[in-house]
Amino acid sequence: MIYGIGTDIVEIDRIKKIKSHDTFANKILGSDELQEYKKLKGELKIPFLGKHFAAKEAFVKALGTGFIKPVFPKGIQVISSNNGKPKYLLSNSVKSYIESLGISRTHVSIADERNHLIAFAVLEI
Repeated sequence: MIYGIGTDIVEIDRIKKIKSHDTFANKILGSDELQEYKKLKGELKIPFLGKHFAAKEAFVKALGTGFIKPVFPKGIQVISSNNGKPKYLLSNSVKSYIESLGISRTHVSIADERNHLIAFAVLEI
């Protein structure tokens, strides 16, 4: 059964206008995501940040809470499975919190088109 669904859309131009992409990355990305981000060169960092931010926003919208303790951006990582499918990797505190709500599975889909990035999240009981 579905607990919640969430979606978020980000304009790439909005991410481009951020003064320091590295500062923003350190603020929102978890350790595994930061490792991937640091491997990217130049303009490739911009859609990476946008996609990950959109996926985190979609997650908290599906949760229905926004970013509240203990659910913060760094605790919601988006990693790729071996076949490239994105999936959530949650910190222990986020995982414990959502399990206390009865949530047992999470799903995320991310897409991009020219100047927009979109993420869709589903949380299941």
